[in-house]
Amino acid sequence: MSTSKRRGAFTAVALATVLVVAGAPAASATAKPAIEVSGGLTQPVFSYQDAIREHVRVQSPVDSDGDGRKDLVRVDIIRPKETNFGLKVPVIMHESPYYDAPGVGFELDHKTYDANGNLTKFPLFYDNYFVPRGYAFVSVDMIGTRLSDGCPTSGGRSDVLGGKAVIDWLNGRATAFDDKGNPVRATWTTGRTGMIGHSGEGALAIGVAGTGVRGLATIVPLAAPSNWYGLWRANGTLTDTKGGQEWLATMVDEDPDEKCAAVHQRMTAGSDDATGNYNAYWHELDYRTGPVSNARNVRASVFPVVGLQDRNVMADQFSTWWAGLPRDVERKVWVTQYGHLDPFWARRDAWVNTLHKWFDHELMGVPNDIMRQPRADVQLGPDRWTTQADWPAPTRTVTLRPQHDGSLDRTPSTGTGSYLDTLQTEAAVVGDPGTTNPNRLAYLTSPLRNATRLSGTPSVSLRVTLDKPTANLGVMLVDYGQDTRIHGADPMGQGLKLIDGEDCVGESTADDDNCYVRAADNTVTSGFQVVARGFMDAQNHTSLRHSTPLTPGRSYQITWSMLPQDYEFKAGHRLGMVLTGTNDDITDAETGTGTRVTVDLAGTSISLPLVTGTPSGR
Repeated sequence: MSTSKRRGAFTAVALATVLVVAGAPAASATAKPAIEVSGGLTQPVFSYQDAIREHVRVQSPVDSDGDGRKDLVRVDIIRPKETNFGLKVPVIMHESPYYDAPGVGFELDHKTYDANGNLTKFPLFYDNYFVPRGYAFVSVDMIGTRLSDGCPTSGGRSDVLGGKAVIDWLNGRATAFDDKGNPVRATWTTGRTGMIGHSGEGALAIGVAGTGVRGLATIVPLAAPSNWYGLWRANGTLTDTKGGQEWLATMVDEDPDEKCAAVHQRMTAGSDDATGNYNAYWHELDYRTGPVSNARNVRASVFPVVGLQDRNVMADQFSTWWAGLPRDVERKVWVTQYGHLDPFWARRDAWVNTLHKWFDHELMGVPNDIMRQPRADVQLGPDRWTTQADWPAPTRTVTLRPQHDGSLDRTPSTGTGSYLDTLQTEAAVVGDPGTTNPNRLAYLTSPLRNATRLSGTPSVSLRVTLDKPTANLGVMLVDYGQDTRIHGADPMGQGLKLIDGEDCVGESTADDDNCYVRAADNTVTSGFQVVARGFMDAQNHTSLRHSTPLTPGRSYQITWSMLPQDYEFKAGHRLGMVLTGTNDDITDAETGTGTRVTVDLAGTSISLPLVTGTPSGR
């Protein structure tokens, strides 16, 4: 059955069995409790105060800590009391490795429990808002964290299959137990589940979706990695902490280190920090093409959010996964200029309303307008958003070439330039582009006559000669021109600043406050902004799996994709192409290679997917 027919059939069944449009007369005095819909949205007619709170432990198919027993996954549940009297509801599932450390959300929420071990406080707002509207909410401790068994593996097989087991239990295909060891069935749910989460939580949603598990109807991954190699590496270069996989596993696990020491050793060996190469270990953690989770297997609809200035989970984690999804997967996206953020903290009213419509449509079958709206919301600057039919926008490719006089245009050029691969900050190599700097080459266009928007993934091609076997090659596309921009690269606020007041979202109890601090765009006024970045360890230019040292003195053509971006260059600004070495803002490296890189301008170019004209914004 096609996707559209499956959705049509589901909608008809849902409307016939669980939905009552507000204002319609009741069928009878003995009618089963029903979800109410008005204006295309479910209404808060169920008591949050009286909701059922319980917990189970779902048996997973893995033994991640090697103790001879299959890991049990802790699942905390809150659902309308009416589900004990015949109402069946869909599930919103938030699986997280962060419930112990560091906490979840912008305010680092933690769980609290009553004397029976049930939650008195569910972190975040999903339970407060959606349970009164007829959803169950389940909060899942990822394997190896909080009250679940096992060892966390920073995106490994057991992390993914633990979450899949919960979906299977909600659909009657796996076993769960209460505290006394008695089997428990999820008789109160339709089985239709939506997973949501930020960062590593979103990665779990992507990973579980890539197993093709039935019953997972939609996922909402926020600033989420889809390929764990790309979290620490970029084309062979180290872009984050050495030993990052083990560090992350120990950070979220409060058990004694010796419990998972063997697992940590395997992670460190598999990571292969010495070469930075992609290998079988990383392939297992690749949710785009890997053996455990694969984008081709996704059957759930997807609604990702990406911050294009995110230096933690870089934007190609979204773009390559998005492009690899089956064409019939229904989808929506928000593309922002923030860093590593959940949009609840950035654009709260619009986000909650959009998420509400999305879950109602995808999990309840409510016939609202969410799929008739433009697919993509794109942030162009402070308080400036536009909508479009898809992402990226339709573009034409414009190729620019560096000139020997320091300009950048479409004309083929001749000549050479050179620089040293040393450890440099972006500000040091991007600032003062007209001056001589031994650690970079900078080329600028003439001032733009019209506003010009980039949408998609630039690519770069360099013809280089090295005096050593390798170098870290860095390319930056820069917007030169005084402007006020989102400060998305700020590691503290990720593009936001706190402001006075709170917003209360959904209902609350004495133990579970539904109010959250407010935030607004954090801007910076400056003469330039790094728009897109590209990195390459030269010895990986033919393969990420194998290092091939270059022959000093020999010329090589090296071509690769940069990080994606959606950005508007204003009229009068200039585009800059800056060639440099090891980036101190991105890498954990202590030094550059010291290699002299000689660039043949005739074989060097940057290709940009451009849309001309100024979008209207809103």
